Amino acid sequence: MEISHILHTPLFSLVVIPLLIFFSRILDVTLGTMRIIFVARGMRYYAALLGFFEVLVWLLAIGQVMQNLTNWVTYVAYASGFAAGNFVGIALENRIAMGNLIIRIITRKEANELIRYLWEKGYGITTVDARGETGPVKLIFTIVKRKKIAEVIRIIKKFNPNAFYTIEDVRFVSDTAFAPIPRKQLFSLKALKIRK
Repeated sequence: MEISHILHTPLFSLVVIPLLIFFSRILDVTLGTMRIIFVARGMRYYAALLGFFEVLVWLLAIGQVMQNLTNWVTYVAYASGFAAGNFVGIALENRIAMGNLIIRIITRKEANELIRYLWEKGYGITTVDARGETGPVKLIFTIVKRKKIAEVIRIIKKFNPNAFYTIEDVRFVSDTAFAPIPRKQLFSLKALKIRK
């Protein structure tokens, strides 16, 4: 059987072309999702590279749709590929988990154990005494790698299960950081503060 004959069979136009369009859309939408994430993080070279391949794949997919305008299956494949590409792109981004997040924790309960434990685990912590609608609260800030977010949430729930917390993306974190205070020195500073 000649290739030109295979290309004009109903099987090819109703199955093969729609599948190619479907998988092309998954690829180009996934690349688009990752490109947007790179743009948001200021990673312009990666964003530009992904943008090139995203548009190239999209042109190939839309070209097949335009060549098969009378085939409704290509429309369904195109739309389904778009939906699946969003799902795959977000799943991939969650798997890669790059970047930093800021966590703000607000707790009515005394948070010394939580703060101490986070420090001991190597997380930089900033605390502020504040006042909420129901009275005094402790406001705790920390910046963590996205890969560590589940661990930090487990720690929060372990020590302060009713704490309120918010999480946001951080575009840039400076290299300047204060070295954590050794545990022994931390307790001596607290003792000094109590004596005053």
